[in-house]
Amino acid sequence: QVQLVESGGGLVQAGGSLILSCAASARTFTNYAMGWFRQSLGKEREFVAAISYSGYNKYYQDPVKGRCTISRDNAKNTVYLQMNSLKPEDTAVYYCAGLQNAYNRTYSDSYKYDYWGQGTQDTVFS
Repeated sequence: QVQLVESGGGLVQAGGSLILSCAASARTFTNYAMGWFRQSLGKEREFVAAISYSGYNKYYQDPVKGRCTISRDNAKNTVYLQMNSLKPEDTAVYYCAGLQNAYNRTYSDSYKYDYWGQGTQDTVFS
């Protein structure tokens, strides 16, 4: 069983920045493609960003493209999501997800992910 634990969420003013972290308990973290998703109140969970197991391939959803950077440190079993120029519409619970035995590519479909974190709340106020 793999555990994913997010951290770094909080309350931030519009225009500010946050860095989310997701620590994985997986022994073979380098075999996992990772992704970030978010869910706002009353809305369905949506894809935010994904990174391949090598870290070479990255993919972003349009609303965050240019404002977010996903990265990973395989030595620390951790994936990060840096968000800049935050907007009130970025307010959501952010979830980290892991896909085991992935190809060296990114995945944006939530149903393909095997493991999920508990989520961390980000609130952006204007």
